[in-house]
Amino acid sequence: MPQAVPLTVAMVAGEASGDQLAAPLIAALQAHRPELRFVGIGGARMAGLGFHSLYPMETLSVRGYAEAVGHYWRIVALRRALATRLIAERPAVFVGIDASDFNLALEERLRCAGIPTVHYVSPSVWAWRRWRIRRVARAAGRLLALFPFEPEVYRDAGVPVTYVGHPLADLLPLAPDRAAARRELRLPHERRIVALLPGSRRSELQYMGGLFVRTARRLLQDLPQLHFVVPTATRATRELFADALARYGGAELPLTVLFGHAHEALSAADVALVASGTATLEAALCKTPLVIVYRQSPLTWALMRRMLYVPWIGLPNLLAGERIVPEFLQSEANPSRLAEALATLLFDAQAQRRQVERFRAIHQSLRQNAAEKAAAAVLEAIDGTNNLRRR
Repeated sequence: MPQAVPLTVAMVAGEASGDQLAAPLIAALQAHRPELRFVGIGGARMAGLGFHSLYPMETLSVRGYAEAVGHYWRIVALRRALATRLIAERPAVFVGIDASDFNLALEERLRCAGIPTVHYVSPSVWAWRRWRIRRVARAAGRLLALFPFEPEVYRDAGVPVTYVGHPLADLLPLAPDRAAARRELRLPHERRIVALLPGSRRSELQYMGGLFVRTARRLLQDLPQLHFVVPTATRATRELFADALARYGGAELPLTVLFGHAHEALSAADVALVASGTATLEAALCKTPLVIVYRQSPLTWALMRRMLYVPWIGLPNLLAGERIVPEFLQSEANPSRLAEALATLLFDAQAQRRQVERFRAIHQSLRQNAAEKAAAAVLEAIDGTNNLRRR
């Protein structure tokens, strides 16, 4: 009797945060269906679970309108080639992990070809570009939402949606062990530790790498006993940060640069300076008081600002429904103001306590066994397709 061909799950994760989300989903799917194979575009965590990446994930790690222009045709050609290949190979389901600008167009084409599609992570339509709800409705057979306020937005538009919570809330402990994290990373126990997370994309490092180095230098002038820790997401971002250190006089900073280990670095730190994005939620889940910063090209910022619907851009503030974490955006983000905000947070126990208490509540609300709920939705899509094929 011929062996059954293993079912294929195709996935695309466009950056480090997508890799973090996809890996627990793959593990949960493997626990239920060990015969599944996984292909597409992904990162190191996914590869560690047997995922076969057809293209480097870093190819898609571009942020901002102005930055994307120079890469547009290359990315379009890659998406077209990937779509053609997947339509020929007929995976049982396609799961787009975030990266909505890339994945929604891909999902739309695959869905038209009869391949079930699941989009994992809502595009932030509640924050800006609300017209994308229509595109999500065309592209995604089901949307998996990470945050509790998202399903209502999509149900009103007729999009099938499941609130799964956030996998990091399941993964990270409610009470981190800072001493253990410092021992693991070999950080000095007697010093105050400041974590610096300037982003996981090339464009973020290009606009914020130097700003973070200059802020660290400014902070060290008044607080010479500090030590800095910088977790970098990829080899490319590590090299870009090394260039920023050389260019902005950071060679003498008391600094530990890591490859990965962002959660350990945040857990070890007293405070953190974090570029807006998923890393701000990671800091909150690690119960690390933080300051949020965002800088992009003037053109990108001008376009974004006109389309924003929310008063804050940091995920901890959006989830709390109020500004509990300081945010410094574009021209407001300069070394003096950022250093002052970090120094204040280092020595203001009440401000630290306020943040940490809200972070605990956010953590509890996001703990939903996300990987299992997401896997159940993906398996439902797979089994529904198989039933149709058998008829």
